[in-house]
Amino acid sequence: MPTHTGLFGRLGLGTHRFRWAVLAVTALFAVFAGVWGSGVFSDVSESGFEDLGSESARATRVLEEELGHDDVDIIAVYRSDELRVDNPTFAAAVQRVADDMPEDAVADFDLYLDEELGETERGMLVAEDMHAVYIPVTLSGQTHADRLHQYEEVADHLSSSSLEVHLGGPIAVEHELSETAESDVVRAELITLPILLVLLVLIFGGLVAGLVPLAVGGLAILGSLTLLRVLTHVTDVSVFAINVSTILGLGLAIDYGLFMVSRFREELGRGRGLAAAVSRTVDTAGRTVAFSGVTVGIAFAGLLFFPQPILKSIGWGGIAVVLFDLLAALVFLPALMSVVGHRIDRLRLPLPRRTVTGTVHENAGFWWRLARTVMRGPAVSLVAVGGVLLVFSSGLSSTELGSTDQRYLPEDAGTRIATETVSEEFPAGGLGRLNVAVLGDTGDEDLEEYAERLGALPEASLARVERTGDGVAHVMVGYQGDSDSPEVAGLVRDVRDEPLPEGARESLVGGVAAMQQDNVAAIVDAAPVTVGFIAAATLFLLFLAFGSVVLPVKAVLMGALSLGASLGVVVWGFQEGGFAGLLGFDAVGTIDPTYLVLITIVAFGLAMDYELFLLSRVREEYLRTGDNIRSVAAGLQHTGQIITSAAILLMVVLLAMGTSDLLFLKIIGIGLAIAVLVDATLVRAVMVPATMRLLGGANWWLPRPLRWLHDRIGISEGGDTDELPEAVHDAEEGRRMHAGV
Repeated sequence: MPTHTGLFGRLGLGTHRFRWAVLAVTALFAVFAGVWGSGVFSDVSESGFEDLGSESARATRVLEEELGHDDVDIIAVYRSDELRVDNPTFAAAVQRVADDMPEDAVADFDLYLDEELGETERGMLVAEDMHAVYIPVTLSGQTHADRLHQYEEVADHLSSSSLEVHLGGPIAVEHELSETAESDVVRAELITLPILLVLLVLIFGGLVAGLVPLAVGGLAILGSLTLLRVLTHVTDVSVFAINVSTILGLGLAIDYGLFMVSRFREELGRGRGLAAAVSRTVDTAGRTVAFSGVTVGIAFAGLLFFPQPILKSIGWGGIAVVLFDLLAALVFLPALMSVVGHRIDRLRLPLPRRTVTGTVHENAGFWWRLARTVMRGPAVSLVAVGGVLLVFSSGLSSTELGSTDQRYLPEDAGTRIATETVSEEFPAGGLGRLNVAVLGDTGDEDLEEYAERLGALPEASLARVERTGDGVAHVMVGYQGDSDSPEVAGLVRDVRDEPLPEGARESLVGGVAAMQQDNVAAIVDAAPVTVGFIAAATLFLLFLAFGSVVLPVKAVLMGALSLGASLGVVVWGFQEGGFAGLLGFDAVGTIDPTYLVLITIVAFGLAMDYELFLLSRVREEYLRTGDNIRSVAAGLQHTGQIITSAAILLMVVLLAMGTSDLLFLKIIGIGLAIAVLVDATLVRAVMVPATMRLLGGANWWLPRPLRWLHDRIGISEGGDTDELPEAVHDAEEGRRMHAGV
């Protein structure tokens, strides 16, 4: 068969020819990335969960710009099991803290010892058992980001040597979430790298072959941090974007390295010369890796349609990381393989066999037998596995959306202890606030009457006029209960529906509960556009890759079914507490939609990733033989071990993220690991062969106008040829005519 060297093949030859220059530039970049890129954590934002264009965000901005910031940012709880709060020693310790407050960072605070406060107000600051007090602190920062930066300075001044101290409140909780996430991700990477090395050595049966993909993974971490730091100079990047992007970047880089090295060893095993083996590897596996990276990048781009900064920054971060992974896999890795050459099989382990071998027996092996077994009863296999996935998907029916707060921290976290202590042990500690900004020229009596109406609403504990200014007034509505409970959600709707007072032109409802509702609404509104964009872009990309209209539709539908099953398990495991005993967390009873969106987007990209690796090899075999059944079996035999190994490696990375003490990192890590497991086993090993057997020749159906389009813009897989042999075309035409397709 004549050989053909396409764009990717020429790229492989180029990296082989200039391999030493590529490696030298890579080494210089690694040094630079290690020094400069590692400073990204000082440039990122610690917030980003709020839709900045929502009504709740507008309410906060209006009140802060017109009347100033007066919300409580930090709650400092002081306790002594031996001393009562009226003991002089206890009182002196608290007074020392008050005297040491930094005036430049603290705008206001209340102290139970302050005689200017009324008896009721002072009593609110003292625990019912008389062994604890709390100080509500308002920071002076002009913006939320400013107040987050002030937290550490103020926290130092709030400590006490003689009393037990816990700091809570919204700023403290947000700070601890970001700090813990940062340290947990670093710990996860340190844990995973040696485990990945051991697994790669076992997979390849040798130390050198195992080290090569790991080198790509290490480079991916450095490159990810560098690109994310560059992004901080263009847009806000959440610290959580670094957490998610670097972990996924590591996993994808090692996956890509695994596929490339496996194909390289296979080509060497066929007797190709070093230059030809590198060129062929890049022209086949490299081409598939490129399509895979673009597919995952498209999935990350779907996050850009959501208004929340955290999702946008994860989207940008994910795109940047995937681009760097592709650069490392398609340029650095071929150069490294060119230098290593046949030494790729050095330092072998004395194992009875290797998981991924250099030579694959096409007509024998576990995956060949599995594919043939599935295809002997494709309808039964499809119905059985589809039924299992639908049962798993049923968990989605019980989804209750909520928000991230102190409940996502471990039980022993100081900020969770402080926040829950105030809620449970102080007279009015569990009181939440809705902040209503009333715009317009409204008289005092009308405002008071409006506040009375709001206070009479179901679930409202109280309502009062807090502050007034020129054309704006602040009305506070108090409530009991969690901010994401159905009762409080109903209160938010009722406040928004209440008629305006005389003279007002608009009212804006803010506060945590209102922000939660606005975030859910924003996600629901953006979801159709996001799904449409990802589906359309993925269908077009798979059309370019496979030259078929059936295979892309099949891939997207199966990806959706796999995703529904994974999300159903996530809801059952985390919202309902099915995983609580195993993973050691308290079930919240709700789940933040931000994480469901993130799992959905990334898991779909990974599903298409594995679909590309499998179907690219199936199509390569089909181009060679024209036999659909044989091509499916051979494609699974060639890629089954590799996809399974890649899934295991990626799951190790994701499960390491799931060991975090933070519930939201557990949800993301374990949720994505479940999605990878479901997709790499049930879908890839059973549903794909069964479906392709049932579809037969229709798998490769392409209407004549689209074939004309694909001939001009398609990028086919195969390396040796770019289009179906004429005999295959003729056979397919006959099958289509006979089937009436």
